[in-house]
Amino acid sequence: MGRILALDYGRKRTGIAVTDVLQIIANGLTTVPSHTLPDFLLQYVAREPVDLILIGLPKQMNNELSESMKYIKPFAQRLKKNLPNIPVEFVDERFTSVLAHRTMIDAGLKKKDRQSKELVDEVSATIILQSYMESRR
Repeated sequence: MGRILALDYGRKRTGIAVTDVLQIIANGLTTVPSHTLPDFLLQYVAREPVDLILIGLPKQMNNELSESMKYIKPFAQRLKKNLPNIPVEFVDERFTSVLAHRTMIDAGLKKKDRQSKELVDEVSATIILQSYMESRR
């Protein structure tokens, strides 16, 4: 059994979360500049077994795809081409940033730490992964 990776893809940076190899626990992994993400992922899957990659699907409240989908779709297509043996799925990411901020407040993080966009992206990716895992149960 391999890990599941979740990506909160953004134009500037991408938050990444990952499960353990038994796919029980979701943890934040890191945040990387989005232009370095393809290389990061290739290196990661070369050293860790990955069964699935999830990408946050940005939807608006009316259920339409958001404007940022025009950046995410080409990335997903390149990812599928570069890693053809790993399935790629989209997961609704509405409210993940809000939930990430709430989670950081509940965890007692100081205001300065909560303003870290990198940390918000990583926590958002973790929430995307956690929601996917809960939907499978």
